[in-house]
Amino acid sequence: MPRDVVLLLLVLFGASSGCLQDAPSAYNLTGVVCRLTYPAVAVLNEKTTKVIEAAFQHARYPSMNGEKSLLFIGRVLYGLDNLEIHNLSIGRSAFELLPGEGIAMEISNVSAVFKGTIQYGYGSWLVSVAQSLDFEIESQIDLGINPKLYCGEGKVAADTSDCYLNFHKLHLHLQGDKEPNWLKKLFTDFITFTVKLVIKGQICKEINKVANILADFIQERAEHFLSDGNISVDVGVTTAPVITANYIESYHKGLTHYNNTTAVISDSGFHPSQLTEHRMLYFRLSDHMLNPMLTAAHQDGRFQLNVSGDELAVRSCSQQKFTHVVAAVVSLWDGCVSERVPEQPVELTRLLDKQGTHLFDIFNPEVIPQDGFTVVQMDFGFPHHLLVEFLKRTLQ
Repeated sequence: MPRDVVLLLLVLFGASSGCLQDAPSAYNLTGVVCRLTYPAVAVLNEKTTKVIEAAFQHARYPSMNGEKSLLFIGRVLYGLDNLEIHNLSIGRSAFELLPGEGIAMEISNVSAVFKGTIQYGYGSWLVSVAQSLDFEIESQIDLGINPKLYCGEGKVAADTSDCYLNFHKLHLHLQGDKEPNWLKKLFTDFITFTVKLVIKGQICKEINKVANILADFIQERAEHFLSDGNISVDVGVTTAPVITANYIESYHKGLTHYNNTTAVISDSGFHPSQLTEHRMLYFRLSDHMLNPMLTAAHQDGRFQLNVSGDELAVRSCSQQKFTHVVAAVVSLWDGCVSERVPEQPVELTRLLDKQGTHLFDIFNPEVIPQDGFTVVQMDFGFPHHLLVEFLKRTLQ
């Protein structure tokens, strides 16, 4: 099949389904590659405990009912209501990147007190009793999650269904502790089993929800940074992320939308060997992504680059132009102005602040121009205020 026809089919397939199953097939449709190396994942893992706390606290626990027939007593009916979590604390979080599989995470020493109410009734033809009492459960839990990243509705999504809880301690305190021993044992067995079942189901469900909210939060931030007025950039993924022992890599369309027109990328020429692993975060920006974005900004009157001598103007596709612009953006991230871009740094700073660059902790960014693409590499910190903003959004 002719190469042009293959590319056309890939473009049409990518536009209709959002993702390709085979990563190498998607490379030519990828305008932006993001590589997050192991040290960067370690920084994000430091914030994991706060996210897990949010999952525990935000989970809603349903009521549960049961019954049992006992000799001489008859039928015992009981229900568990108003289960809430208190005094939550989380110890250590560890992770491992599993090549071709996902991420293995272990959160140890999760301690919490669960409080609720037991409704119960029992009796025979001689006597009938209906009561309710409050209870507390002291717990010590280890949590294991093995998230898998995939392409969901054109975005990076997380599947955390491989989730388990190990209970090292589950101690029941009944209100007053004056119930008969047989009843206390029955309630202990029932509540222990029920709480394990309910907590596991709801916590794992909430973790999956929070993980995907976080993924959306990050991608929406990226879209916001690349959008202004009539100009926007589609950062939807072209294929599922790739995980190796040293990094997580995602592949994004990078298609510029401007005045009801959309750019097309069909020959990006990406290969994983174009990026290294010694910095925390890498962006590989294809010329096919940068050129339409900057052209749209120029046509919209949002960007002008004054050049002299033999340098080419904004409408050209020169690598020098890309280096100038990206260097300006990255140097302003780092709190300074690039000497190679003398024009209107105050206005450019204002625009970048409006897009949200001031919210991030960026360290020692570098711009490396290559033939057909530009690499931006840097180290970073995850600011506490961004975590707070995310948690507020999660707990709404």
